[in-house]
Amino acid sequence: MVFGFTSNNFTEPAECIIEVGASGQEISNLYPYLTEVTVDTSRLQPAVATIKFETRRDAQGQWEVQDSGQLAPWERITIKAAFGNMQEEIMRGFIRDVQADYPSDPSNTTVTVRCQDESFSLDREHVRRAWGAENPTNDAAILQEIVVGRYGITLDSDCGQGLDALSLLQDSTDIRFMQQRVAANGYELIFRRGAVYFGPMRLDADPQASILVYAGPDTHCINVTINDDGHRPDRVVAEMAAQQGSGTV
Repeated sequence: MVFGFTSNNFTEPAECIIEVGASGQEISNLYPYLTEVTVDTSRLQPAVATIKFETRRDAQGQWEVQDSGQLAPWERITIKAAFGNMQEEIMRGFIRDVQADYPSDPSNTTVTVRCQDESFSLDREHVRRAWGAENPTNDAAILQEIVVGRYGITLDSDCGQGLDALSLLQDSTDIRFMQQRVAANGYELIFRRGAVYFGPMRLDADPQASILVYAGPDTHCINVTINDDGHRPDRVVAEMAAQQGSGTV
């Protein structure tokens, strides 16, 4: 996913801002040990991030990173990119796991933190429920109850309505059930900036400015990799038969 930094000219060096915990505290004290931040976003998969640190012991024998008490599974985390005074949120979610590696040479000790967007919270509990058992329901009502009611996540204002007159059995985690509803509707499910989009794939946005690589002083991207997969459709269309009357599709 490409973000909108190319809409302005920046002369300041790029920065990475990482905020952890319910209060969104920036981990400024750990930046000297930060070596790499990778964020992978996709229309088809949850956004994930990998954050790598080098780490050292302090005068009391405590490890600067893993003993700081800031990085732990299920802590909230937000990753932003900043150019000067402009910031853009890249990913918001939870720490999924923390791995500390202690090789034979203690100077090479590292800590790797893996994160996932807010869909991770929907994958903790296996739910067995009959939706629409007494009165048929619809995807919009299911989405409202699961995403807003259970997890307090905001719905994107452009969410689709999905299918109506549904009687469904859920026998999975909430995220897997929502992914089944996405497939049934030909929709996409995206968790971004504290909101959830459940609806048709959005392909009508205005194009951003050109990404400039090898462009002399106008260059604003160090490297880029482009993959055009012709086996994936840009849009999935389903024609549903009328609920009343007769006819063919």
